[in-house]
Amino acid sequence: MTKVKKIIFSALVLALLVGIFIGGAFFGYANRPEIEKVRILFNKESAKPAEIDFSPFWKAWNTIESKYASNDGRNSQEMVWGAIKGLVGSLDDPYSVFFPPQEAKQFQEDMQGDFGGVGMEIGIRKGVLTVISPLKDTPAERAGIKAGDKILKIDDEITSDMSVEQAVRLIRGEKGTSVKLTIFHKDAEKPVEITIIRDIIQIPVLDTEKKPEGIFIIKMYNFSGNSTNIFRNTLREFIFSGSDKLILDLRNNPGGYLESAVDIASWFLPVGKIVAREKFSSGEEKVFRSKGYDIFDSPAGELPMVVLVNEGSASASEILAGALQEHGVAKLVGIKTFGKGSVQELIEITPDTSLKLTIARWLTPNGKSISEQGLEPDIKIEITDKDIEANRDPQMEKAIEILRNQ
Repeated sequence: MTKVKKIIFSALVLALLVGIFIGGAFFGYANRPEIEKVRILFNKESAKPAEIDFSPFWKAWNTIESKYASNDGRNSQEMVWGAIKGLVGSLDDPYSVFFPPQEAKQFQEDMQGDFGGVGMEIGIRKGVLTVISPLKDTPAERAGIKAGDKILKIDDEITSDMSVEQAVRLIRGEKGTSVKLTIFHKDAEKPVEITIIRDIIQIPVLDTEKKPEGIFIIKMYNFSGNSTNIFRNTLREFIFSGSDKLILDLRNNPGGYLESAVDIASWFLPVGKIVAREKFSSGEEKVFRSKGYDIFDSPAGELPMVVLVNEGSASASEILAGALQEHGVAKLVGIKTFGKGSVQELIEITPDTSLKLTIARWLTPNGKSISEQGLEPDIKIEITDKDIEANRDPQMEKAIEILRNQ
């Protein structure tokens, strides 16, 4: 072989090897994991646990980046926020919510400032925005809003797939302004539109009433930070009144602080008795026990007591009622409670975003999940439309009858 032929042959072999290398590199590059194809993405290294296949997500991301018709309207950071919202939404938990920057800022402002509203507690029941309870002497109560009402629209916004936080922001507003709610009352044939004028909401803690035959009624509206002191003073009023039978009315009480429920339960339970359990995903439980004030455990016998509940009794109301029921302190009269027994923690995701996540479930002393089951009354009594028209309260009447017979 001549020298020239050797040079040409060597060049051809080299070109072939280079071609094979380039082809292999291109093939490998084209078939690399989808996450490696994503451009302008930080922290990819920690983006996927080894046991979970994230390739469908990254393929969808790349497809949107390369093929979405309106690139001018696409914001990659907004895509991230939307993905996190979808991730949280997959939990099917109405109380777990991701707040992107603007919503996080609004949430913090709502928590810190005064605001106008209509005066009702709302939640999600079976995927539908539902009134837990209207609060006493508020625009919502005066407009005829009832516990269990379904909210189908807020002004012109349909509430399907709307979080509780979104609904609250739409309902709240400046005092004197109006909000239109499309409401489906329980047992109604069709929805109705109700326009409510917003006001500054002042929520009372409780009211009292003395009845004949030694019956004393405490109507609690919420479990606020100062409810423990107010309840203590109310028990003093009860004792000095000469009454010896008690009705604790927790109907339409949407709850509040767990600590308040534990403190109030402590007036009726010996020290160390379990008031509630907090169960975490790990299976670990935190137990809340009575402080043991237990002032009614006397030689004359235990205090005759009835607790009234309905579908508007939720959260801390269910904790207190469940503890008194399961320890045999009181009979529950009314209808099944709402079933809101979970604990949320606000977690910072970035300096300007946050995640409100359910981290635990509340259980009764015997371990029954409040969220999953609610509380069943010992004696079930409905209030019908005829009762309302006649200004009758058969639940209260039954409670009074029980105490008279004790």
